[in-house]
Amino acid sequence: MAWYFYVLEFLSGALLANGVPHFVQGVSGNPFQSPFAKPPGVGESSPLSNALWGFGNLVAGGLLLHFFWPMGDAAWVGWCAAGVGALLLSIQLSVHFGRVRGAPSKTNAGNDKQEQ
Repeated sequence: MAWYFYVLEFLSGALLANGVPHFVQGVSGNPFQSPFAKPPGVGESSPLSNALWGFGNLVAGGLLLHFFWPMGDAAWVGWCAAGVGALLLSIQLSVHFGRVRGAPSKTNAGNDKQEQ
């Protein structure tokens, strides 16, 4: 199998992992960070844009996996590539969203000072 198959399987795992939090937050009606917010990745986008972004990631990851499905004697390498892609992006997303969502917002920081 050509090397780029493994790269695309890795990318499919990353796209599938990225689609989950955006889609879930979007269909739950919660605003959430996305690349379309201001500032990108830090500000919150509407639930609709997150549902669409998440769904787009899930479709793209699924299509990549469909066309570059791991097969043959070395299928386990392809599945490992997809799994590593999903795992690495999940770790990166958890760190990023943990920082962004755990940090006090500018509006809350002003209110906290006034209450004290």
